[in-house]
Amino acid sequence: MKNNILGGLSYRTFLRDYWQKKPLLVRNALLNFQGPLTRDALINLACTEDTQSRLIIKENKKWQLKQGPFTLKDFNSFSKKKWTLLVQDVNHLLPAARDLLLQFNFIPYSRLDDLMVSYAQKGAGIGPHFDSYDVFLLQGMGRKRWQISAQKDNDLVANIPLKILNNFDSEQEWVLEPGDMLYLPPGYAHNGVAEDECMTYSIGFRSASYQELITQFLFYLQDKIEVNGIYSDPNIALQFHPARISSTMLHQVKIILDKVKWNNKDVKHFLGIYLTEPKSHIFFKQVLDPMTQNKFIHHIEKKGLQLNLKSRMLCRERIVYLNGYAHKISTNAYLLFEKFADHQTLSRIKNLDNETVTLLYQWYLDGYIEIIKT
Repeated sequence: MKNNILGGLSYRTFLRDYWQKKPLLVRNALLNFQGPLTRDALINLACTEDTQSRLIIKENKKWQLKQGPFTLKDFNSFSKKKWTLLVQDVNHLLPAARDLLLQFNFIPYSRLDDLMVSYAQKGAGIGPHFDSYDVFLLQGMGRKRWQISAQKDNDLVANIPLKILNNFDSEQEWVLEPGDMLYLPPGYAHNGVAEDECMTYSIGFRSASYQELITQFLFYLQDKIEVNGIYSDPNIALQFHPARISSTMLHQVKIILDKVKWNNKDVKHFLGIYLTEPKSHIFFKQVLDPMTQNKFIHHIEKKGLQLNLKSRMLCRERIVYLNGYAHKISTNAYLLFEKFADHQTLSRIKNLDNETVTLLYQWYLDGYIEIIKT
């Protein structure tokens, strides 16, 4: 299937030839795109408590990093400086932002991180840098000049609060207009500078380090492991150096540790839970005045359901993972839940079994899903 968002490339061609391999510039990926946010709307988001935002300022060749939340007065004080505002997880805040992300569903949701939106004054940028993840840089309002490089020199400028490359050797350069898009695989150095005041929509895809995956898996295992027995040494030998850890003890502890085993089921459950676990700053509000279960059924049959903007839902082999919890689903109902996870909305809901109704109603009470408002 060819898609204009990829410049006429099919999804398969993009995944085969570009994904995690080389950059791709797409002119008019989204024709006449300006984005769902204005400058003032983005600033207002950055002034709210539950939003992750940063302000990067360059003045007299010196860089400053400020963390939100901000106040409107803050931005008045920056008016004579070159600054860039970045707001993370905008897809958790705006339905239109989630709709934008759905256009990138040729990449599995298990890889999706967030939509970050930035505003930059003319001449502003955040400096040349690397990212450790895949990103689609979609230009909204205004124009931005992008320079990129496949360089391996990752030496950073010292004594500043940002990871800015000390030596940046641009190899390719473009000016992106509204609706243009640049895809960059991990590790590609890039530098964006606003040609005039502009906004950029960055669709980022997570790339967990081996260290993070292994550490999180071990955390997961600690609640699953059941190994009987107590360390004992009835035949302990007399040691000339009592402070020395003996070879016998090392050998015995290795035998004990070798008892820790895991299988494909453990890996599957870990991934489902890990990949849907909400970020530390994400919280869900339980419904304060919930409707009855019967009324809930009536409304979802008539209006349908949608995921809360902050919810993450994945599935595999009759297990549905939602916001860090695993739910085993009946064979008959699994296709319905898989459709819900794929599209993040559900309509034409009829003839639900009691188990499915009970689960959906509990998700509604927890604030994980919502009845579609018409």
